[in-house]
Amino acid sequence: MERKTNIKAVTAAVFVATFMTAIEGTIITTAMPTIVGSLKGIEIMNWVFSIYLLTNAMLTPVYGKLADMIGRKPVFLFGTAIFMIGSALCGMSYSMVHLIIARAIQGIGAGAMMPVAFTIIADLYSAEKRGKILGLTSTAWGVASVVGPLAGGIVVDLFSWHWIFFINVPIGFGLIWLIGRYLIEEKRPKTNKKMDMLGSLMSMMMLMFFLIGIQYLGDEGLSLRVGTFFLISLIGLVVFIHVEKRAEDPLISLELFRNRTFVVVNLVAALVSGFLMGVEVYIPMWMQGVLGMSAAIGGLILAPQSIMWVYGSSVASNWLTIFSLRKNLLIALLVTLIGGTLLFLMPFATPFYIFFVISAVIGTGMGATIVITTVSAQNSVPHKQLGVATSFNTLAKTLGQTMMIAVFGIIFNATTAKELTKLMIAVPEDAMNQLVNPHTAKLLPTESLQALRHVLYQGLHSIYGVAILLVIVAIVSALTLTQKTGTIRTNK
Repeated sequence: MERKTNIKAVTAAVFVATFMTAIEGTIITTAMPTIVGSLKGIEIMNWVFSIYLLTNAMLTPVYGKLADMIGRKPVFLFGTAIFMIGSALCGMSYSMVHLIIARAIQGIGAGAMMPVAFTIIADLYSAEKRGKILGLTSTAWGVASVVGPLAGGIVVDLFSWHWIFFINVPIGFGLIWLIGRYLIEEKRPKTNKKMDMLGSLMSMMMLMFFLIGIQYLGDEGLSLRVGTFFLISLIGLVVFIHVEKRAEDPLISLELFRNRTFVVVNLVAALVSGFLMGVEVYIPMWMQGVLGMSAAIGGLILAPQSIMWVYGSSVASNWLTIFSLRKNLLIALLVTLIGGTLLFLMPFATPFYIFFVISAVIGTGMGATIVITTVSAQNSVPHKQLGVATSFNTLAKTLGQTMMIAVFGIIFNATTAKELTKLMIAVPEDAMNQLVNPHTAKLLPTESLQALRHVLYQGLHSIYGVAILLVIVAIVSALTLTQKTGTIRTNK
C-alpha cells in the first residue's frame, strides 16, 4: 500500500520550524548584554542580527527555485541541517567575529526553512483551508515576540547564553525526523534544465549590497559608502534582469512581474511588513520610555496582536472564496489603517490599557492582510512555480521589514535630536538611552524626566505618521486591482 503524507505531523513540524526561526531574534536580544560581556566586541554587535537577515534573504529565492526543481523535502531537510550546524557553532563561539560567522550560517539554513515550509502548506491544503493554517502558523511570530525575551532571560540565568543556540539542535533533529518520515512527495519528472547559477549569483550579490546599504543607512544615514552600496546593488539588478531574460530556466521568471496580482500582493506584503516593524519595535518603547512601565508590560501589550492575528487570518480565509481579492485586501488594510491611525492620534497621557485595544485592531488587520497576500501570491502562479512565488513573497516581507527598520531609526533619531535642542533645561548626554530603560530612567533628574518623555513621544509620533503612510500606499496599490482580479481558486 502506497504511503501518504501525514498532514497533521507535517503541519506540526511546519509550526515548530516557524517558531524556532522566529524566536531567534527575540531570544538573542535578551541575551545580548550577557553575550557582549562574555565575548566583548560591542562595536560590531549589530552584525549578530543583521548578518542573519542578510544571508537569509540572499538565499531565499534560490531555495524557492530548488523546491520547485527537486522537491520540498530535500530542500527543507538541507536548510534545517545547516541551521542546526550554525546553531551549534553559535553556541561554541569564542569571539564576537566567530559568533557573527556562525549566525551567517544559521541564516543560510533559515532561508530555506521558512519559504519552503509555507510552500509545503500550499501543497497540503486547498486555498480555502490554507488561510486558517497559515494564520495559525504565523502566530508563531507573535508568540515568539512575547515568549522569546522571557525564555532568553531564563536560559541565561539558569544555564548560560550558549544554550539559547544549543537548544536548536535537538529540535532540529525532531524536525528532520518528522518531515523525513511523514512528508511523502510525488516523484518529479526528470528534466535536462540546469539551475540558473549566474542568475542565482547576481541575485545574491544584488540583495547582499542592498541589505548592507540598508544596515549602514540605519547606522550613519546617507553617506558615500551607503550610496556606493546602493549603486552596486542597482547595477546587480540590471545585470540580473539581463541574465534572466536569456536563461533557459530562470531563477525568477520575469513573466511573474507582468502578473498584476502577483506584483500588487507582494508590494502590499512588503509595505505592511514595514508598518509592522514600527508597531512591534516602538510600542514597547512607548510603554517603557513614555509611560514608565516595566519591560514585561511592554511585551505584554503585543499579546492581543498575536491573538487577534489568528482571528483575522481565520476570517480572511473564509472570505477568500467569497469576495474578490480587491475587496478582501481593502477591508483588511482599512482595519490595519484604523489601528495605525489610532496609534498616531494617541495623546501623551494615554493609559497603557488603551494600547491593548489598538494592538488587537492591528493584529486583526495584519493577520488578514498577510494571509490574503500569501495565498494570493501562491494562487496567482502555476503550481510548478509555487516554490518561487512563496519564496519571493517571503523575501518581499523581509525587505520591507529590513528597510523600514533603518528608515524608522533615521526618523526617530532626527526627530528626537531636534526636540532635544528645544529643551530649556540641561539633560545628561546619554539621557534618551537611560529613558527607555525603566531601571535607569529612575536615575534621571526629576525636572528633566517629564521633558524627555515628551521628546520620546514626539519621536514615536513621527514614526507612526510614516507608518500609516505605508498602509495608505498599500491601499492605493490594492485599488489598482479590478473587482474580479485574483479571486481565489477553490480547486487544487
